[in-house]
Amino acid sequence: MLAETLAAIRPADPSALAEARAYQDRLTKPRGSLGVLEEVAVRLAGSAGVSPPPMPEPAALAIFAADHGVHARGVSPWPQEVTVQMVANFLAGGAVANAFAAQSGASVTVVDVGVAADLPDAPGLVKHKIAYGTADLSAGPAMTVDQAVRAMEAGIVVAADLVAKGARCLITGDMGIANTTASAALISVFTGVDAAEVTGRGTGIDDETYEHKVGVVREALRLHAPDGASGSPSEALRALAAVGGFEHAAIAGFILSAAASRVPVILDGVIAGAAALVAAALDPAAIDHCVAGHRSAEPGHAAALIHLGLRPLVDLELRLGEGTGGLLAHPMVCAAVRVMHDVATFDSAGVTEKPR
Repeated sequence: MLAETLAAIRPADPSALAEARAYQDRLTKPRGSLGVLEEVAVRLAGSAGVSPPPMPEPAALAIFAADHGVHARGVSPWPQEVTVQMVANFLAGGAVANAFAAQSGASVTVVDVGVAADLPDAPGLVKHKIAYGTADLSAGPAMTVDQAVRAMEAGIVVAADLVAKGARCLITGDMGIANTTASAALISVFTGVDAAEVTGRGTGIDDETYEHKVGVVREALRLHAPDGASGSPSEALRALAAVGGFEHAAIAGFILSAAASRVPVILDGVIAGAAALVAAALDPAAIDHCVAGHRSAEPGHAAALIHLGLRPLVDLELRLGEGTGGLLAHPMVCAAVRVMHDVATFDSAGVTEKPR
């Protein structure tokens, strides 16, 4: 399934990109006056292969949930059972992601790819459990390569199902106590940036715990010596298996599947950024179909976005995860495309254009 998905991915269509840029210049506004929103509209035209691009709605948020063995190293002050408790909160509609999704009209699907507990069936819950959490990445591989591929294929299935049900924009979400530790390790591997520069305070840790967390990330990188920057897909998968999480793998598959369907993906924060680095290592063209919803307060996220060449739409010092930053950005993405559909051109409106 992963191989078939990768084979279906195509880069942004150059004709659609050129047509969208030219059309932006004919609209009744000064050229470039909508700034980054113009770039977003052009990007979505290239992704869809047509200008103007389809409206990116309705949107569907998928929150991939999993636990992490590295939690045992004391890298987070939150107990691991918070993961399963927050899954229940998502399903009950009580999380910030639910509130933001209601505001933007997005559906919410919660996907168990590795929660360290058995979850009861519930509306909105999809079960693709690979294992009851990953192993401790600082003591050995977090997962096997086979498990990593299975988690990616879970993300592929979820994205394909949401698109089949009518979603025209996908938004990444995540839940997993200690997943910023795995994210820092992945980002360091794929960007080459030092662990101390990409490791943040997650859900809030003191200085002593932060220094310990950086040390744990360094231990993992020394142990595995992964080479995610080699350009080898097999090495990228090995790196993911060594230091990633099941939710990282699933989000990477989610991105690849959306790209194969030419449906745009709005990336959330640092976990999504780490996952996007994996997807890009497997096929750089997948990133042509992504929009960076926001810039997380986690330092590793900025490093990931720079490496991916993505400019975030929102910078509000968010560090919650769940898909909240992506949900906030969705109305902006819709507005960018709405301009292409609804705004008159100088010719059609009879407005005199500024002389060139």
